[in-house]
Amino acid sequence: MHVIVRGNDRQDTFRTEGDRLFFHRCLTELSRETGVDVHAYVLMANHVHLLVTGRDSAAVPDLVQRLGRRYVGYFNYLHKRTGTLWEGRYKATLVEAERYFLTCQRYVELNPVRAGIAGHPANFRWSSHRRLALGCSDDLVTPHSLYENLGDDESSRQLAYRALFEVDLDADTLERIRSTAQKGWVLGDPDFQARVEGRGNRRSAPRPRGRPRKNPELT
Repeated sequence: MHVIVRGNDRQDTFRTEGDRLFFHRCLTELSRETGVDVHAYVLMANHVHLLVTGRDSAAVPDLVQRLGRRYVGYFNYLHKRTGTLWEGRYKATLVEAERYFLTCQRYVELNPVRAGIAGHPANFRWSSHRRLALGCSDDLVTPHSLYENLGDDESSRQLAYRALFEVDLDADTLERIRSTAQKGWVLGDPDFQARVEGRGNRRSAPRPRGRPRKNPELT
């Protein structure tokens, strides 16, 4: 799942490096307690992106709820404020792993570049990129099997992963990831979306535009 948590009214949720450090520590601890593997992340100034897999349907909501309680209490106390910090309910999008996982992972880690605060994802400390591309230590990250399949050893996987970032995401891909995240649609092909929708009680993709066709037998 691609999870996005934003600051209320776009306010900063991290004011210091210490804030990000505490959030990272909480996320590491709570992801293990709730059974959520964090494959990729980025901690921007006023929002967070996570790419995760939960052991069951309750794991991710449990993680976000517990993380919010712990971090907001810390943040309000330290910065002498009260009230909510997050913007309503978090956004969560189911991702078809085989087709879109690595693309979505690139989207997450390229956030600092698109925001103009880093020239390359490796230059931004608070993301999973340095762990996956360079082998830096990061206890939060659990590499996905698709990442593991990029090579036979750590060195070859890191080399293959770095190569993925030599080409930018195209505009259509960016828009699709953004729109599915905003609306809570499923990021996948039509067959995958149909299978997901058949198992749940909510739409997995937008309805086709335009008026429905009339039945010629009734005209």
